[in-house]
Amino acid sequence: MKKKQKNSQKRRTNSLNKLSLFQKTDGRFNKACPLSIKNAPVIDYKNVNLLKKYFSENKKILSSKITSVSSGKQKKLTKEIKKAIILGLI
Repeated sequence: MKKKQKNSQKRRTNSLNKLSLFQKTDGRFNKACPLSIKNAPVIDYKNVNLLKKYFSENKKILSSKITSVSSGKQKKLTKEIKKAIILGLI
């Protein structure tokens, strides 16, 4: 009897370990790409206000997992951000 109780307690603690920020959750959260909807702003190196939303204070480009941007738009964003940095707009 005592062994069975210990096993059930171990299982409960293991379920609490799943609450880590770095582990995937069971439910997936899908969010639509904000740059693929109708009337979305055009990705351009001159549109500095749009580009500022997609890089951090340390001038690092945020990943698509954080911003929920599609992979094609993410590639275009990185090119335009790099252009703006080279030209000194950012």
